Amino acid sequence: MNYEAVIGLEVHVELSTKTKAFCGCTTQYGGKPNSHVCPVCLGLPGALPRVNLEVVNKAIKTGLALNCSINRFNRFDRKNYFYPDAPKSYQITQNDFPICYDGYIEVTTAEGEKKKIGLERIHMEEDAGKQLHSSKGTLVDFNRSGVPLIEIVSKPDIRTPEEATQYLTKLRSILLSLGVSDVKMEEGSLRCDGNISIREKGATEYGVKSEIKNMNSFKALEKALRYEFDRQVAALENGEKLTVETRRWDESAEKTVVMRSKEMANDYRYFPEGDLVSLNISEEWIEGIRASIRELPHEKEERFVREYGIPAYDAMVLTLTEDMADFFDETAKISGDAKGASNWLMGDISRLMNEKGTWISELQFTPKDLSDLLGLIREGTISTAIAKKVVEFMFAEGKNPKVIVEEKGLVQNNDEDFILSEVKKVLDAHPNVVEDYRNGKTKIMGFAVGQTMKATKGKANPAIINKLVKEELDRRI
Repeated sequence: MNYEAVIGLEVHVELSTKTKAFCGCTTQYGGKPNSHVCPVCLGLPGALPRVNLEVVNKAIKTGLALNCSINRFNRFDRKNYFYPDAPKSYQITQNDFPICYDGYIEVTTAEGEKKKIGLERIHMEEDAGKQLHSSKGTLVDFNRSGVPLIEIVSKPDIRTPEEATQYLTKLRSILLSLGVSDVKMEEGSLRCDGNISIREKGATEYGVKSEIKNMNSFKALEKALRYEFDRQVAALENGEKLTVETRRWDESAEKTVVMRSKEMANDYRYFPEGDLVSLNISEEWIEGIRASIRELPHEKEERFVREYGIPAYDAMVLTLTEDMADFFDETAKISGDAKGASNWLMGDISRLMNEKGTWISELQFTPKDLSDLLGLIREGTISTAIAKKVVEFMFAEGKNPKVIVEEKGLVQNNDEDFILSEVKKVLDAHPNVVEDYRNGKTKIMGFAVGQTMKATKGKANPAIINKLVKEELDRRI
């Protein structure tokens, strides 16, 4: 029997505001436990919350970027539950009137077709505290309590773990571009829960879903969804009855583990938050925020392919971060060599950044410097092999490539008489090359070219070497 997965994702995004959602405490990550707190976020009797306007603005901005409609009337609700990290024994959230609804994110299927993953809603809420477990017991740090969140809830339109990863990657890049969150999964700024059920292909009704909580990486989510799909298929084919439950991913065992049966919405006894005013969002308010939204990553991606003619894969990689996209964009405009700019940024420059643990915003050279490097290669002043050395000097010293080439004496040698003399020396030292070439083993030319490059310390023009090696071999046979 053929089954398909039905997947929906709930993504919690910590907003980049200076203060918490309903009080003036700092949202700064870290700090001494329970030092970023006040009577409001500790839920002390008589303390009254107040809406942080910047939270609302960032939620609207996110909704507009994700093709959502904006609810003109907004209200906060209380989600009641007892847990040690919830000091009020309820969470301020939105149930009946979420700020955004009915949006979508477009992904590409395995067949190469465009597909819209629907967004059910985006709502604002506050975060809970953090429990710290040890052998001596459990402690609670309330520094995170009250930090503003938006929860982005997809429709069950995702069919494969790969689609889920693509959806999250695109969502993350949009959030980062908007500046609404730093989306650092290692600090909890982006957290994801996955809901998955299975059904026979062609069926329209949903199966029994499991929720996988608090995935800390895209890779872990993909593995967890794949495991859960296989687990549910095996259970059904063995005649077992599936139940609605909450599970967690055990990284070491690489399997999902049951945490508890899934709560229903009525377990939370939602009712309106009487201590906060309702929000009436005007058209002027919405349009003012819309005007502040810059070109989004997927829009840049499409423009790079259309305007510069680079491959779609290159455009996708270059737009994963705004800084990389902007660096490429400016380099391509200055140099007129978009593919060259793409190759260097995705190749040697990315390799060096990974090795040194730096970001593109921390580079000591500019798009103009990279453009000058491309010009030196195009003019034949330096070879690609020499350019690799120049990039390393640019990375370390931040100097313009023209200065580096002059200081280090790296100008490419185009003197054919000199290069021919070196080619002859190589062939004289390796007579087997001529014999192999005579016997039709033309690949041996590569060896002769490499030896000549080595003899000239990489400074000889590779195109001239290739030409002269072939001519000399043809002459000798």
